[in-house]
Amino acid sequence: MIELRHLRTLVALKESGSLAGAAKKRFVTQSALSHQIKELETRINSAIFVRKSKPLSFTQEGDRLLNLAEEILPKVIETEIDLKNGLGAEAKDLFVGIECHSCFRWLMPVIEQFNASFPHTNLELSSRHLFDSLTALKQGQLDVVLTSDPIPDHDIAYQHLFDFEVKLLVAADHPLAELPYVTAAQLRDQTLLTYPVPLDRLDIYRHFLEPAGVPVAKQIRCDLTAMLLQRIACKDGVAALPSWSINEAHGLSLKAVKLGAEGLKRPLFGAYRSNGSNARLAQQWLNLVTSEGLERQGH
Repeated sequence: MIELRHLRTLVALKESGSLAGAAKKRFVTQSALSHQIKELETRINSAIFVRKSKPLSFTQEGDRLLNLAEEILPKVIETEIDLKNGLGAEAKDLFVGIECHSCFRWLMPVIEQFNASFPHTNLELSSRHLFDSLTALKQGQLDVVLTSDPIPDHDIAYQHLFDFEVKLLVAADHPLAELPYVTAAQLRDQTLLTYPVPLDRLDIYRHFLEPAGVPVAKQIRCDLTAMLLQRIACKDGVAALPSWSINEAHGLSLKAVKLGAEGLKRPLFGAYRSNGSNARLAQQWLNLVTSEGLERQGH
């Protein structure tokens, strides 16, 4: 009863938000698309979206079919690619881009596990496309990207890996060290120690200071995590770091403090081309990343 063309039409409707836009995506006339939708609605005996709704709104039945489409269509594409390339074919290279300076170290165990499972695949980590990695992914220069800032694109699939908390790391005898949490206003006069990243790319600025209208008094950039931690201990400033970086502060007298009463939580996604020849390999790599990330956070 339900055909792949119907599911593809539903996805086009969601992405475009209109019949005219969906018709363009499906390379058919609006009349032909309307006929196809009416045919589907007749088969399921129900409307799939609310007429004249702006933005376009799906009915419960439409949402159910859309969920089905988003589950099935990537698998269909993957199978078609596998069959086209030959079932025995496998990607020989997997280029992984990361948008995080502090991720390299905790990803090492993941690389070891991956290499053991796929000995004929060469996995390479790169931060070369640090500020434009999703574009590099779409252009085929990367196969996988780890990012906290997904950009909707019908060519790119996002797999949620886990959520992590960013905390403020200060010297143990810093005035802020004994607080249960810090507010944005309390950081107004603090020097911010960071990796060599522009302010508008920093989680603490974009999601904590800027929304509160608090400017950064001074930013000092450090290339290495070890250097950054040492400077915090010397009271050269404070830093906002994810848990895996804080765990590297062995032997230093430091204290992690929550950012805001609720804490600053951020998601980590794995992005890959949904129709890429090694999409399945990318998913297997990302599953290993999820396991390692959750384990490091004590889940």
